[in-house]
Amino acid sequence: MTDKLTVSVLGTGIMGAAMARNLARAGHTVRAWNRTRAKAEPLAAEGVQIVDTPAQAVRDTDVVLTMLYDGPAAMETMREAAPALRPGVAWVQSTTAGIEGIADLAAFAREHGLVFYDAPVLGTRQPAEAGQLTVLAAGPAVGRDTVTPVFDAVGARTVWTGEDGAAGGATRLKLVANSWVLAVTAAAGEALALAKALDVDPHGFFDLVAGGPLDMGYLRAKSELVLDGRLTPPQFAVTTAAKDARLIVQAGTENGVRLDVAEAAATRMERAAAQGHGDEDMVAAYFASFDEKPDS
Repeated sequence: MTDKLTVSVLGTGIMGAAMARNLARAGHTVRAWNRTRAKAEPLAAEGVQIVDTPAQAVRDTDVVLTMLYDGPAAMETMREAAPALRPGVAWVQSTTAGIEGIADLAAFAREHGLVFYDAPVLGTRQPAEAGQLTVLAAGPAVGRDTVTPVFDAVGARTVWTGEDGAAGGATRLKLVANSWVLAVTAAAGEALALAKALDVDPHGFFDLVAGGPLDMGYLRAKSELVLDGRLTPPQFAVTTAAKDARLIVQAGTENGVRLDVAEAAATRMERAAAQGHGDEDMVAAYFASFDEKPDS
């Protein structure tokens, strides 16, 4: 089979737009749909065909790629696409949908004869735009030659977790990874907030841990976004982080694990969103430490 495909990208937010752009740059024919068409329109300059409905996007396609807000959004979109879906088409499902959500989406795939790949990604705006995401994938070995060119176009690495996408092995790994990312992000914000409250120069803290086991490039990168006021455009938005945190807490609860840090991170993200920071980078959860916006 040729490695040049027709790929339908459903959802062109921060991640979906970057993925569509990189697929087009790799020489694939790309059709993109977004609920708000205006957000997808800039992709036309990259050679991406913008369409009005999910059904138009998936007609006669080789691969459907969903990158939407959550599981219910992915399900609603695929139901709209259903009349034009051809049995045997590969479905790369990259929405972070949670364990229960993946089970529902996989059931839809079985009902419509689609080849289902559970394929969330690790990475934010910058690696997505550079085609340097890490793809976590689970799905049948037979047929991987169809989806591999898609993964290669959007990512620098693919980690296969199994042959049954319905089992959600890739999604489970993504939730574990995201639990760490959210914990570190929330902790970075709290350290900055405490430094401000105690009149401590945060760079003194960075110097203190420099080069040691407590030092992290991620800590410094996220902290500088707060200190420099560069919270937009977000690498990963507060509202999306809050949604993911709740999926993590739910997964823990349903499997007999209490995740106090993830619960706290979800609460902080939700509070920051309620304060008006929902569309800012997730490290804007920093503001959840204050009743009012702190002085710069």
